[in-house]
Amino acid sequence: MAGWRTDAPMVMAPPRVGERAPDFTLPRADGTSFRLSEAVRRGVVVLYFYPKDETMGCVAEACAFRDQYEVFTEAGAQVVGVSADSAESHQQFAAHHRLPFVLLTDADGKVRKSYGVGKLLGIIDGRITYVIDTRGIVRHVFSSRLQPTRHVAEALAVVREVAAA
Repeated sequence: MAGWRTDAPMVMAPPRVGERAPDFTLPRADGTSFRLSEAVRRGVVVLYFYPKDETMGCVAEACAFRDQYEVFTEAGAQVVGVSADSAESHQQFAAHHRLPFVLLTDADGKVRKSYGVGKLLGIIDGRITYVIDTRGIVRHVFSSRLQPTRHVAEALAVVREVAAA
């Protein structure tokens, strides 16, 4: 895709609305690779970073995305969750909660860093959702550790707005 720079260094400042989302490749729970620049060619990407599989807030957020999954896909968007958990953990998490969307493993935290997802007290990974359009441009950013289900409502409103444009 024109404009993607794969040789660009990872940045620590999060991409802002109107800026190009950092491209990346990460492993899916099934072991295959997911590349953001390829995914946005197929539609809007709702990229959400969450702290840990099977924790209270993360279950609430994942299940909220699950419950609205058809609405997202009908609007031409795909939901993608990212945490440092292993592929095995993601597989169990997805099976336990019937999650129909992609979960990615960012074991070394490089992608989280490139999106400015920090840690609370230096130990608990942050919770940030990005809505990225088909040109790879960030259309919305929502960060809240304490309102996990609001990530879904915020993202869905923007996805609908992008779809209507």
